[in-house]
Amino acid sequence: MLSAELLFLNAPNRIALIKYDPKNWFNLIFHAYSKQVFRKLLPGMLGIAALTTLLTWVELRYFDLDMSTTAVHSMLGFVLGLFLVFRTNTAYDRWWEGRKAWGALVNNSRSLALKVEAFAKSEEDKVFFRFAIPAFAYYLKQHLRGAVADLLESQWPAGCNVLKEWEHKPNALSHLMYTRVKAMRDRNEISAEEFFVLDKELKALTDVLGICERIRNTPIPYSYSMYMKKFIFIYVVTLPLGFVTVFGYYSIPIVMLVFYILVSIELIAEEIEDPFGEDDNDLPTDTLADTIRRNVEEILP
Repeated sequence: MLSAELLFLNAPNRIALIKYDPKNWFNLIFHAYSKQVFRKLLPGMLGIAALTTLLTWVELRYFDLDMSTTAVHSMLGFVLGLFLVFRTNTAYDRWWEGRKAWGALVNNSRSLALKVEAFAKSEEDKVFFRFAIPAFAYYLKQHLRGAVADLLESQWPAGCNVLKEWEHKPNALSHLMYTRVKAMRDRNEISAEEFFVLDKELKALTDVLGICERIRNTPIPYSYSMYMKKFIFIYVVTLPLGFVTVFGYYSIPIVMLVFYILVSIELIAEEIEDPFGEDDNDLPTDTLADTIRRNVEEILP
């Protein structure tokens, strides 16, 4: 039997998707994740504070200009807000599509295991699929992370040595499963109708692979990401010029707060637009792969 220790032998330890109570405002406000974001942005906040202090001191001491660009920044802030909403929605769509794909993988894996248990007559075939179905999920999550990790070769069932020769391990597992189903049909161990049913389930696994690779290999267009960061930078850097005549040295904490809010939203979008990594808000693919393993082991004991 393929054990949990084997399946996740070389998998990195990470925290799964953050679980929380959306009704508990106090815990959400002071959650450790907020502290992590604050620490990440602290150097930038200190830099913008220093720049604001310098500009405020120079303007009040040497120029004392009676001008304000708050109206301009208000209009620009509205436009920038619309861009940020679109940015986060686009990133969340990618995250949610990845979650739906992995949900489909869990269901398809269960369905394939149930049909193999019902159709297969050979214990060797059942042993093979007890290994291959969870291994597909394991190699898929490693493939999407760009990580190199292998299951112990000594635990591979017969006929799986070809895995060593393939760089694309999920494709290799798909190939092996298709080959095994074809062999079962050639031996007349399954009927043509049963072969068609299993073929459908294997195709569903390949479809999930394609969806995940499309999300992983198609980042947000470079120009869009670049200009969004430029607009945030220009907006925040020019804020002191507009606020100093109205707020004086109070412009420093105000600009720091605006910087924190705008850049935090951009960081959230960056984190979830690639949902298969190891960030705190990425998909819990380790947990989902382990769920598949436990379900398959129970169906194919």
